[in-house]
Amino acid sequence: MKVREIGEQGLLKRLQSFCVPGMLGDDAAVLATPPGEQLIVTTDMLVDGVHFSDRTTPPDAAGWRAVAANLSDLAAMGATPLGITVGLSLTGETEVAWVEQLYTGMRECLQRYDSGILGGDIVRSPLKAISITALGSAPLERIIRRNAAQPGDAIVVTGVHGSSRAGLELLLHPEKGENLTESDRHSLIQAHQRPQPRLDILPLLWDILPSQSAIAGMDSSDGLADAIIQICQASNTGASIDRNLIPASPALTQLVPPPQALQWALYGGEDFELVLCLPPQVAQHFVQRLPSATLIGKITPETEISLVDPQKKYPDEPLSLNRGFQHF
Repeated sequence: MKVREIGEQGLLKRLQSFCVPGMLGDDAAVLATPPGEQLIVTTDMLVDGVHFSDRTTPPDAAGWRAVAANLSDLAAMGATPLGITVGLSLTGETEVAWVEQLYTGMRECLQRYDSGILGGDIVRSPLKAISITALGSAPLERIIRRNAAQPGDAIVVTGVHGSSRAGLELLLHPEKGENLTESDRHSLIQAHQRPQPRLDILPLLWDILPSQSAIAGMDSSDGLADAIIQICQASNTGASIDRNLIPASPALTQLVPPPQALQWALYGGEDFELVLCLPPQVAQHFVQRLPSATLIGKITPETEISLVDPQKKYPDEPLSLNRGFQHF
């Protein structure tokens, strides 16, 4: 069954079952934010052939990834999700089953974080595209911003990097990774198709962070190097990153040589971990409480942002925004 065969209203009727009950039927959704909290809004767009394709991403995974990208932005701001709206463009030849599987993936991701679909819009288009607006809330004193890094802050990442890029490589070239176990291969592919937004770390962060403490951070969806550079530029600081401490999955280092693994960890993107700048004592406590977290460097007063090797085997290397994915 094609979308053109059931029309806009027929498709909308089918998709109502994926949305939060009672939210549809008017021109806009109505929801309340908790008293004393700020509304956090983020929008992200995924386009067929740029962010996903049938070759690497089944529709349920495309839906999951579209939601995860937005929830990761909320996590990077310290916000709790309230719900999302979905803007969807489709060709008339799109199969209805494809759309329903897309929404199944969206709902599965949202349900993990007690959130849901509040509404949206569907239009005809020469290509498929998904635009999601996510709404969240956070107390003013707990909002994480990029411009709050201070010299001396420790830089912490909440998990491994490079796995999503490795998963994409395996999807594009299934013949690669013959030395990997099925479990390792699956874990890398899942890292690409079903990334996990790190909303789970926020309660731990608030538990160990002194009240009224401003911290800097963002997610690493555009790459670990990109996140570090963006934070430093917003905060007018520099950073020193120990190349030996950047965490990577053992499966990644089995798939490609160490230099390639490092480049994918820095510039591969779509790992959806958080990069946080914390006072050193708080950072140590955080890493002790969260086994997946790693302290990889520190914020410096100079504006240079460098990858360094304390063992002096490799020369210092400046991090660059130009080595990751760029739309234009």
